[in-house]
Amino acid sequence: MERGRVVLEITGMTCGHCVAAVKKALEAVPGVEAVEVTLSPPRAVVACDASRSTVEMLLKATAEEGYPSSPAAG
Repeated sequence: MERGRVVLEITGMTCGHCVAAVKKALEAVPGVEAVEVTLSPPRAVVACDASRSTVEMLLKATAEEGYPSSPAAG
């Protein structure tokens, strides 16, 4: 297993419900081991098995929940 850490900038989150929805969507992606989502700054830190999860899968999960995201710079 290859451990990975991905930081996503999330668009459109305004409250705790949004944070919970994004967290739940990311946790449902195969290979995701842990998720931390914050409202300020609006981002998610995802620990995952990089051999099972891709950045594209994570981006799709947040977008399908209604919160577009992009990989954080740096």
